[in-house]
Amino acid sequence: MAEEFSEPTVIRDNRRLDPETGEVRGQTAADAPAETAEGVETPADAAGGPAAGGPSVGGADDGAAQALADERLEDLQRLQAEYVNYRKRVDRDKNVARDAALSSVAEALLPVLDDVHLARQHNDLTGPFVAIAEKLEATLGRFGLVRYGEVGEPFDPAVHEALMSSHSDEYEVASVGQLLQPGYRFGERVLRPARVAVADPQ
Repeated sequence: MAEEFSEPTVIRDNRRLDPETGEVRGQTAADAPAETAEGVETPADAAGGPAAGGPSVGGADDGAAQALADERLEDLQRLQAEYVNYRKRVDRDKNVARDAALSSVAEALLPVLDDVHLARQHNDLTGPFVAIAEKLEATLGRFGLVRYGEVGEPFDPAVHEALMSSHSDEYEVASVGQLLQPGYRFGERVLRPARVAVADPQ
């Protein structure tokens, strides 16, 4: 019959306190720091950090992140410029539409203004109509309507319409000799040219 061998049973007492004396025991083998194989330190232990040659934090990743941030900044700046241009176009179109509406209203009221002007010239504008006419002219003037045309000013075909012509020694250049009907402009737009009799120099 073959002889059987068995490993001896080893019992280790890892208790910190000695059960008999109550004193603290010395450091056991289990508490000792594990040694590396053959006592050789690893690169991480020698350098106090990750092993040399391993992947580093930052570097190419930081460059890619900075490039992405610059790209996003350019996109935001482009969007802001487009928004500013859009607001300018909207404001410009709004002003153009406003001026067109006001000028059309003023143009429709030109016959009324002509009657007021003629009545004032002939001293027929009396009573409460004086205040009404003045308020009407003042209101249209606040919105940009201007009446023009004076005797003696140089004749300008861009703003004057010549209905008559004569010669005069009073002027050295062609001038307005007689104002037949005043002109009106709204801002830079001429609603109606002044109708005049031109006095040409001899």
